[in-house]
Amino acid sequence: MDESTEDKTNVSPPPQPPYPADIDFLEKVKLFGGDSPKEWVDNAIGHTLIAPRIILGALESAISATTFRLRQIKSTSTAHLITTFDSLQDLKTEFNVFEDIMLQKMKESFCFAVAHPFATSGVVFASGFLSAKRTRRGLYYNTLRLFLSEEAMLSRATAKAQKLRDSVREITAEGQKLEQFTLRAESELKRGRKKLRQTGKQIQGVISSTYKIERQSGGLKDILKELLKRDASQFRSEVSELAFEAMRERRVLNREVRKISNYGIPI
Repeated sequence: MDESTEDKTNVSPPPQPPYPADIDFLEKVKLFGGDSPKEWVDNAIGHTLIAPRIILGALESAISATTFRLRQIKSTSTAHLITTFDSLQDLKTEFNVFEDIMLQKMKESFCFAVAHPFATSGVVFASGFLSAKRTRRGLYYNTLRLFLSEEAMLSRATAKAQKLRDSVREITAEGQKLEQFTLRAESELKRGRKKLRQTGKQIQGVISSTYKIERQSGGLKDILKELLKRDASQFRSEVSELAFEAMRERRVLNREVRKISNYGIPI
């Protein structure tokens, strides 16, 4: 047994077949049931040497086929690949910009948190407080109640505004009525002043007539003095009574003229 083992180890490998190996050569080195151990070892070594070359050949064939297919794809879809590469490049650029912005924001937030620890603590506490379920529910209902109260206040304010608008309309209508009444009163006042002025002028004419009557009565008295007393006594008394009546009427008319002048109406 030792000699056979030494013979197996000292056997030189068979010469390498030309590359690539074919199927006939594999059939030649196939083991048969009646082969000797030496032939079996030789055949095993031959299989061991040929298998990598077969695998390498198959790999090279697959690589060549894949390369050919990639060349076809490259030749038929170069534009799509360029567009895809451009899109990927744009996405990469946008991602880099977004990443820079986020890093800058994080840096600013960190600097602010370091510079304002109390504010940061307050924000953290408020966030934790608002994150509680009961707090969120209470805040929701309080906000809803606030909006409802504001809606009620708004409706009341709208009603008050409508009432004020109605009051303004009523005041405007009353103002127009008063303006028309004032215009009518002013026209009536103008007519009254005109009538008073005309009346004052008429009174002045009557006063002038009374002066004439008084002068005429005085002249008539002088004439009656030349007559006999017995015949002229009756005429003298009538003339004196007429002169007195004219003087009294003149005084009354003078008072009326002064009243008209006191109203600021020139005569």
